[in-house]
Amino acid sequence: MTHSELNARPQWRRTGIAKFPVAAVVDGSWWVLRLNGFPDHPLWTLFVDGARRFDIDDAPSAWRPGLGESTPLLDSATAEKAVAPIRSFVAYGSEVGDPCDDPFCCG
Repeated sequence: MTHSELNARPQWRRTGIAKFPVAAVVDGSWWVLRLNGFPDHPLWTLFVDGARRFDIDDAPSAWRPGLGESTPLLDSATAEKAVAPIRSFVAYGSEVGDPCDDPFCCG
C-alpha cells in the first residue's frame, strides 16, 4: 500500500464515539478512524475530511502511540465536529453505498 498518510504522525485524540474512536487534525484536515467488524472486515477505515481514503488491518507504527487508552480525549463538541461528515457511515461499506448488514460484524 502506497498511501502518503501511512508516513504521517497524527496526534490522535479519543472522540468518545465507539465506532469512530480517534480523530486528529493533520495539515488542516480532520482524520478519523472507523473501527470495523474485524476479522470480517479490515480493522480500520481512514476518513480524511469526510472522504474514505483506505482500509487497514494494522496501523502503521507512526500512528500507534496515539491509539492507546492514554490518548487524550477531545471535548465532545470538537469530537462531534470531526465525526459529523461520516456519522452515518457506521456500517462497513456504507460510505460507498454498500453497507454490511450482517448483525454479527456490523450490527
